[in-house]
Amino acid sequence: MASAGGGPRGSVRPERHVQTGRGGNGGSSSTRTKSAPPKRPSSSSAKSSIDSDNAADAIRVRVAVRLRPKNNEDFIEDGDFTSCVELQPEAKKLRLKKNNWSSELYKFDEVFTEGASQRRIYEAVAKPVVESVLEGYNGTVMAYGQTGTGKTYTMGRLGKDDPSERGIMVRALEDILASISSLTDYVAISYLQLYLESLQDLLAPDKVNIPIVEDPKSGDVSLPGAAVVELRDIDHFNELLQFGEANRYAANTKLNTESSRSHAILVVHVQRSVKVKDENEGASVVSSMDDLLAASNHVPIVLKSKLLIVDLAGSERIDKSGSVEGPMLEEAKFINLSLTSLGKCINALAENSPYIPTRDSKLTRLLRDSFGGTARTSLIITIGPSARYYSETSSTILFGQRAMKIVNTVKLKEEVDYESLYKKLECQVDSLTSELERIQKIRQDEKAKIERKLRKQEESLAETKRTFTTKCENLEKENDCMTMEIKKLMEELNDERDQNKILSGRIVEMEMSLSQNKQQQLENSTYKKALSDSTQMYEDRIKALLEQVEKEQARCAYLELEMHGARQVVANNENSSKMQENSKVNELQKELRKLKEESSNEIQHLEAKNSELLSEKDLIYEELKSMQEKVMQEAKHRRSLEDEILKLKKVLSENSALQLERGTSMLRTTSGVGGGAIYLPRTGKSRDTIPNQKDTISKIFEEVGLSNILALLKSEDLDVQIHAVKVVANLAAEDINQERIVEEGGLDALLSLLETSENTTIHRVTAGALANLAMNGSNQGLIMNKGGARLLANVANKNDDPQTLRMVAGAIANLCGNEKLHVKLKEDGGIKALVGMVRSGHADVIAQIARGIANFAKCESRAISQGHRKGRSLLMDDGALKWMVTSPTTFSASTRRHIELAFCHLSQNEENTRDIITSGGIKELVRISQESTRDDIRILAKKALNSNPAFLREIQ
Repeated sequence: MASAGGGPRGSVRPERHVQTGRGGNGGSSSTRTKSAPPKRPSSSSAKSSIDSDNAADAIRVRVAVRLRPKNNEDFIEDGDFTSCVELQPEAKKLRLKKNNWSSELYKFDEVFTEGASQRRIYEAVAKPVVESVLEGYNGTVMAYGQTGTGKTYTMGRLGKDDPSERGIMVRALEDILASISSLTDYVAISYLQLYLESLQDLLAPDKVNIPIVEDPKSGDVSLPGAAVVELRDIDHFNELLQFGEANRYAANTKLNTESSRSHAILVVHVQRSVKVKDENEGASVVSSMDDLLAASNHVPIVLKSKLLIVDLAGSERIDKSGSVEGPMLEEAKFINLSLTSLGKCINALAENSPYIPTRDSKLTRLLRDSFGGTARTSLIITIGPSARYYSETSSTILFGQRAMKIVNTVKLKEEVDYESLYKKLECQVDSLTSELERIQKIRQDEKAKIERKLRKQEESLAETKRTFTTKCENLEKENDCMTMEIKKLMEELNDERDQNKILSGRIVEMEMSLSQNKQQQLENSTYKKALSDSTQMYEDRIKALLEQVEKEQARCAYLELEMHGARQVVANNENSSKMQENSKVNELQKELRKLKEESSNEIQHLEAKNSELLSEKDLIYEELKSMQEKVMQEAKHRRSLEDEILKLKKVLSENSALQLERGTSMLRTTSGVGGGAIYLPRTGKSRDTIPNQKDTISKIFEEVGLSNILALLKSEDLDVQIHAVKVVANLAAEDINQERIVEEGGLDALLSLLETSENTTIHRVTAGALANLAMNGSNQGLIMNKGGARLLANVANKNDDPQTLRMVAGAIANLCGNEKLHVKLKEDGGIKALVGMVRSGHADVIAQIARGIANFAKCESRAISQGHRKGRSLLMDDGALKWMVTSPTTFSASTRRHIELAFCHLSQNEENTRDIITSGGIKELVRISQESTRDDIRILAKKALNSNPAFLREIQ
């Protein structure tokens, strides 16, 4: 907070600030302001090496608002108009409703709903400030709001029972301790409370009335007498924080059972050692005093920064809190008095008043550097939803709105460590003196050794040639053997493919048998009808034969009658024609016998044929009955198969609306920038359907089984295959399913499908499934070892569908987040394919490409800074740098941030300097340092420009 009598603060122009030592015995520092650009340092002056010109940037105070969930009291006492706050987190706006027809709209930097996690709040509000503190700038994170709205929960929650509930204090110290070196860096804390306008030490309770001292020149605030404890690790900090919280004053009020009755201030002191190098590095041997002075330009710099984390006591009305008498009344008076003084200072700064009343309260004196000063400040205001506290909520929101108008001028806090510089130079003089004496003797010895080595090398070269010839012959033999083995493996592969074809043929035969069963059933009904018609025909024929027998019998009776008449005629004419009659009778008898024999034979034949037809009919009926039973069994089996297939298709069709993607948000990111799940639902369904979808997935496990689902990936039916891949992709989106999918061979099946299938939908969904699996670090190595990056690169080169390219780019982007796989990823063509997908021009594809390159560059930069890797970046040979330099500014904000972040990380590596200069990247780096929408990216770009002498020469 600016001192009283300061100038206007509405718009602050950046100034150049440099800290140098005062000389003498001590290592103290002073700050001076330079209006003109610095001169190039001279080799004859050691002190001029500090002229690195750390820019002072004007940064506005960032304000976020957090809404407390409703408690039981809110549900019981509120009426119809239950909530006075309406949040619009997407637009970062808040609507304050006085009643059902009157409201006001306010805009903040961040708006958090009642369900926002502690981690999200820390990353949005406090983490940028913590990162600035680690880079040498002062920072402040402060919570302000009504009593009982969650300030202490947001700031000082320890999270013993649930680590996810850790507050800003614990998370900030975790990041700081993880980012420093225990050998060269230093972190210490002081924990204080302002109670009844008395500054007390929470880590040393016997220390009270600690004075506040202000430096009249620099304006810095110090607290002599306060305990400063150096931290060993995060467990040590948790013990100190728990001890301090136990000493803090708290009371039970109507608004909060554990209401804080004092303002708590956690002061974190961070000291980091850095090394500033001169533009012209000296030779390895120092031969003169000028060279010695040039070597002294490598001065050690110490960054000293301070982080304030302030948990203010809640503003309250005495009649509502119940603090109407005794100590609680005095506590409430002093709390409201200090908060009123803070509000006056905020109002004066927001209105550019020439006078700032910082001395009205100890709280405003402590926060002098936080508002209108040189610290980077983030303020989170906490509010409640109840309409009963409309006036308190309105006052809190207006406080945040006024704070957003304040602009601070952040300055880098650095000092020269002359003591270590003197020791270093003394050691260098001694070592170089002895080195000069030693080198003269060594040169003669080395000359003799080199001659001997030359002779040995000539002999070794001849031997190597002979050995090389022998190895070439052996390699040719091994090559022949490998060729034979490859042929055998190809034959085995062909055999396996033939077996797969046979299995596919069997499946086709089963489907054909189903259709044949249907046809056979129809044929059986036709056969039954034909049998009944044949039976009726035979019965009609038997009936006709019986009628014919009756006719023959009637004919026989007629012949007997005729014979009887003939006998009478013979008897009458016996005398006249006895011989003729006898012959005629004989003939008639013969004819009669013959007719009887023919009739009897015909009757026997017909009876035998009838019996034969009856037996044949019985056999046909038995055969028909067995055939009917067989058809019924076949139909029953067919119906069961059809029901199972229909059931599976129904389950799969319910999930067919789930689409695949790997956005910037993702979501989960395993590593790198923005990492997270690429396969997300994009349907019009509400979130209420997500549990139903999960139930559907569990039903697939229970009824079908994962092995059966994976088997469907090899189905000849394209629709079944697509649905099966979608189910696997949905399962892969859950961490608990990924290990089982890999163990059951799902990864191998997906890679095989990606290699063999020519269908665009299969490619898109399979790439999404691989992207989900690639979110797990252990799966990333398996995917790379099985050639997953090569297959994804082939799909990207052969396909122009934007959605497919988006999934492929998302999968490769997840793999880019693992630094150990970078070389393999480049060898398999993954980086080249990722950059090549720029040809699509689709916004979603470009976003995934930018995220992947940012992941790659960030992991590579971290590996180089940790000493795990050296040399030029792997991104330089595949056109990634040229695309980042020439990329249009019409991309979305998140895409531009990823490109800018990747370019800044590449600029940190000195081995990339020549490529960046030749590609025209200096202009882009300067543009990022001036126009980027992210403060941390601008600072990173400025750091890259200032730390590289070649960049500075190009700019000048």
